[in-house]
Amino acid sequence: MLELKDIEGFEWDKGNLDKNSGKHGVINKECEEVFKNSPLYINHDILHSSKKEQRYQALGKSDSGRNLFISFTIRKNRIRIISARDMSKTERKKYNEY
Repeated sequence: MLELKDIEGFEWDKGNLDKNSGKHGVINKECEEVFKNSPLYINHDILHSSKKEQRYQALGKSDSGRNLFISFTIRKNRIRIISARDMSKTERKKYNEY
């Protein structure tokens, strides 16, 4: 199970710095906010994981109340965002049922 208490921050670089804002209109600050707000629901993404790297999916809210879906991995105790977008209708329903 993933332990967020061991996380030291976020990994932003050329590969993911502006990807989500350009593609989905989600800025990096919003991604980070999701991980400090409650409720936050995280699932292991078995389909996209490999022996080399485990992937996870998070459902949560930004400080402004925006419902976000985030795909991420952990590298050297840092969260690396792979993709961030608004939750789908189905994801919002699941999130609200938790």
